Amino acid sequence: MTSLYFLVIACGVLALAYGWFTSRQVLAANAGSTRMQEISGAIQLGARAYLNRQYRTIAAVGVVVLIILGLTLGLRVAIGYLIGAVLSGAAGYIGMNVSVRANVRTAQAARSGLKAGLAIAFKAGAVTGLLVVGLGLLGVGIYYFILRATASGNDLRPVLEAMVGLSFGASLISIFARLGGGIFTKGADVGADLVGKVEAGIPEDDPRNPAVIADNVGDNVGDCAGMAADLFETYAVTIVATMLLAAIFFTPPQATFALRDKLLVLPLAIGAVCIATSVIGTFFVRIGADNGIMRALYKGLIATGILSIIAIGILIYLMLGFSDPLPMSTGTSVTGADLWLCAIIGLAVTGFIVWITEYYTGTDYRPVRSIARSSTTGHGTNVIQGLAVSMEATALPVIVICFGIIASFLVAGLFGIGIAATTMLALAGMIVALDAYGPVTDNAGGIAEMADLPRDVRRTTDALDAVGNTTKAVTKGYAIGSAGLASLVLFAAYTEDLKHYFPNLDVHF
Repeated sequence: MTSLYFLVIACGVLALAYGWFTSRQVLAANAGSTRMQEISGAIQLGARAYLNRQYRTIAAVGVVVLIILGLTLGLRVAIGYLIGAVLSGAAGYIGMNVSVRANVRTAQAARSGLKAGLAIAFKAGAVTGLLVVGLGLLGVGIYYFILRATASGNDLRPVLEAMVGLSFGASLISIFARLGGGIFTKGADVGADLVGKVEAGIPEDDPRNPAVIADNVGDNVGDCAGMAADLFETYAVTIVATMLLAAIFFTPPQATFALRDKLLVLPLAIGAVCIATSVIGTFFVRIGADNGIMRALYKGLIATGILSIIAIGILIYLMLGFSDPLPMSTGTSVTGADLWLCAIIGLAVTGFIVWITEYYTGTDYRPVRSIARSSTTGHGTNVIQGLAVSMEATALPVIVICFGIIASFLVAGLFGIGIAATTMLALAGMIVALDAYGPVTDNAGGIAEMADLPRDVRRTTDALDAVGNTTKAVTKGYAIGSAGLASLVLFAAYTEDLKHYFPNLDVHF
């Protein structure tokens, strides 16, 4: 077990070290002219003002909740809640600070072409992505290791209750950050377009439109800080819920305490090895001779997925073997190969959701082009076609999520669903990197327009931004899909806990 603890902590530290080193590279790049830095400074000021005000509001609510938890559920739960809240907020805030300083450097790099612009923007996104999984893994892992070391006997119920408190703290930040940031960014975006394009008849991001700065601020607080807090919460909650299921389903006398402890650490170990594969995957993001930006980003995602399949397989084989039966309290058993298959199912669900989302949001495919064609005949046809495509786009993701749930349940029951969901979330480092790339390129285009840079620079930032809009949609699809599996895991943990606390209650769903 000591080697597994070391693996988890080492990979968490690797994520933070990579984030720090990469942020140094981004901030060392040329920040452009004085005018460009002035515009970027206004965006930074707005983003920090928004998040500072938001976090002061959350802190006021959070302190009250902290006191209530400490008085009713004990100090361990309160500490866990505090850890989850602080780390969730930190992941979004630090990532956003890198994003608002990378935008002007991306605009300047775009003077040299797509390759240079993509390099800066993606590195900035990777900082946020690796911070999310690094802080999430270290927060959950280290607190669990401390609780486990100080717990007396083999009863893990107090330990897991404290871990649930950590999840609750992360959820509090997520609610405010995702909803508040999301509403702000869409309000600012639509307001800027209505004032500029509709009323004044001026181009997007025109410096004569004062709402442009608010629009650029919104991209950072919503799609960077908000999404980071959202996926941090889902990441932490899913790992904790899967650990809880392991404690429920692999209990003596059916399983040994040693086996139960290994399966409790398995979700953390999966997150650890996927951090390593995500770091490796970032080095595959390179533009080829065809200048395909989306293809360059997908190289990194595909490399991460393939390496994760291999790494998780090796991990499970070394921890549990592939063929040895793992007895469960339900009277059945699973094998290491079954759990690996569930992990592959989780990765497959991620891949399909990413592909479906790109199809419905990419500029090269039928849905977006059909909406563009309908726009030539007026506002009414644009709205009708847009609604039709958006409703059509919901069908395939739902089918994929249902397939993932059913397939993983048939292989390894509810614990199999937990492993599939954990593996989906384990790729959050790379997925959030793709998402945070979007606000950087969007802001870079705005800075290029407001600073009156040459038209070829704006064409480069527009190409980067077009892909950024797709990656932001991909991340939203991923977040919804992973949350679908995670919600089922949480509900399963809840119903199983009911049997523990109320043994005479007849639970049927």
